[in-house]
Amino acid sequence: MKVRTQAAVLCGGRGERLKPLTDYFQKVMIPMGPKKQPLLAYIIDLVTRHNISDIALLTGYRSQDIRDYFQDGSSLGVRLTYSEDPRDRKGSLNAASNALANGAIDCEELVVYYGDVLMELDIGSLLKTHRRAEADATLVLARKYTLPVGIAEVSKKDGMVSSFREKPEVPMNVTTGCMVLGPRAMNLARKIAGKTNTDLMTHLIPALLKSGGRVAPYYLDKPWYDIGSVASFQKLDRELSLHPLNY
Repeated sequence: MKVRTQAAVLCGGRGERLKPLTDYFQKVMIPMGPKKQPLLAYIIDLVTRHNISDIALLTGYRSQDIRDYFQDGSSLGVRLTYSEDPRDRKGSLNAASNALANGAIDCEELVVYYGDVLMELDIGSLLKTHRRAEADATLVLARKYTLPVGIAEVSKKDGMVSSFREKPEVPMNVTTGCMVLGPRAMNLARKIAGKTNTDLMTHLIPALLKSGGRVAPYYLDKPWYDIGSVASFQKLDRELSLHPLNY
């Protein structure tokens, strides 16, 4: 039996770290690259290239900008549904739970993609890993993280700096924010969503593990970009102009 797969893009945040750009744009609508397309256009293109044509956009701040630009998605060959984030409940888990409740998300296998992240993700391979592991959730992980600061080693012998590395790469399993959720994880998301700021990574994944759920890793070995600041946006904008993404 064919599993119904859907994607959901979290694009409701105000993007405070991207000010002043987000005073004028929703963060997923910031134009970038040689064609000055919205960031969300690159994400939708990534998803559709991997044969997922049903995408839920979980919106909040400046949601009408997104609706006016993408409409129902038919011009892109996709079906877009919209779910407005509840104003009295913040966080990605509340956004997802709300979309499950109102029917914007209706599937057995959900690819969750954060709207301020861009990566060369093989979604087909990700789904194969998820299914093969019979997982309740699968996290997209990077194998290393570049620290945004320099690191000094201090000698215990004389208390002096013995070495220094500027922004070193640290080997560790780092979450990119993207994941696949199965039925058990989605049902749990409905149950634990709350009135406070609840988050998929902070609250759902630990709760799933605590309840005995199976969480699988999927390792991303290609570049990924977290567009969380003006500097990181400018870096990605330059990168897209020089090197188009290869999905």
